[in-house]
Amino acid sequence: MKDPRTTILTKNLLDYSLDLKEGEKLYIEVRGKETLNLGKELVTQAAQKGAVPFWFYNDDSILRKWILFASEEQMKRFGEFHLRIMKAVDAYIVLRGSDNFFDLAGVPEEKMGWYQKHFYQPVHLEERVKNKKWCVLRYPSNSMAQLAETSQEEFEDFFYKVCNLDYSKMSKAMDPLVRLMEKTDRVRITGKDTEITFSIKDIPVVKCDGKRNIPDGEVYTAPVKDSVNGQISYNAPALYQGVNYEGIRLEFKDGKIVKSTSTNNREKLEALFNTDEGSKYTGEFALGLNPHIKKPLKDILFDEKISGSIHLTPGSCYDEASNGNKSAIHLDLVLIQTKEYGGGEIYFDDQLIRKDGIFVHPELKDKLSDKSLKS
Repeated sequence: MKDPRTTILTKNLLDYSLDLKEGEKLYIEVRGKETLNLGKELVTQAAQKGAVPFWFYNDDSILRKWILFASEEQMKRFGEFHLRIMKAVDAYIVLRGSDNFFDLAGVPEEKMGWYQKHFYQPVHLEERVKNKKWCVLRYPSNSMAQLAETSQEEFEDFFYKVCNLDYSKMSKAMDPLVRLMEKTDRVRITGKDTEITFSIKDIPVVKCDGKRNIPDGEVYTAPVKDSVNGQISYNAPALYQGVNYEGIRLEFKDGKIVKSTSTNNREKLEALFNTDEGSKYTGEFALGLNPHIKKPLKDILFDEKISGSIHLTPGSCYDEASNGNKSAIHLDLVLIQTKEYGGGEIYFDDQLIRKDGIFVHPELKDKLSDKSLKS
């Protein structure tokens, strides 16, 4: 039986997130068996709108075999083929609901590097992100419920509450924060084992209000590339390319990571930061605002939106908020600053903006409170 919430979500995705028009070509990537019903609904509603959907089924267990056994030359040709497809469409959406989030664990670093360099960077970081209408969506699979340590039914209720939030209302509430960040030069972040400063002067500020990710709820910019100094200790786990990292701590000098540690997989983490020169610098700074997301789920599309969090991201910047840093990686790392997770402060030009995850600035505290964003 079709869940009526799926119909509502699909309409929001096509009408609001993608603004899909009659005659436009829509590329739908369905990842994981549990996403099939939502995929069918997307095809149905896209057809009813007069658009032209193209779809294919994918899964990390299939992708794993390709990465393990393809040569670098095969990976180049693979990337070239997918790039032609991406260039031919007007919009792209991916439904991610893998059965096992660790299917890419154990893939050799060299092979994963080929995949990043010859496929993901040109097809997605360059062509899709820069030139297409796009949306990335998680689906409430049983594996996600397990990572969140909750029942499937409870997780589905949470998922639809988060994803069917009134993002148009959230968008308006974000405007004062955008204006404040646009006027800001120096940012200082303090907290447990964290004391870090950087500039965001003259870097564009972008609100994420349901147009690119679902769920959504963040405002981002980027540090001036060589301005980051100090140390930061992240308290949310980071699941990246099939590897889970815990307790990451980074030290920066003049924008560059000079020391990285973690409580597990330290060698793999260091290898990530040696992917290329850009992987040692940051490409994004963002504040999480989604009022329904309160704890890490080991899924970055949710975790980077946690209310009261920030993420300071090693790797490539986005063109919309460019600091000039380019890399094959974009590693979103999350620090939650609510009291439950140890607290912390954010200062803009020496003015306290947020304390213990709650906005205290007079222009922000009412509009961006959890209560206001939920209502």
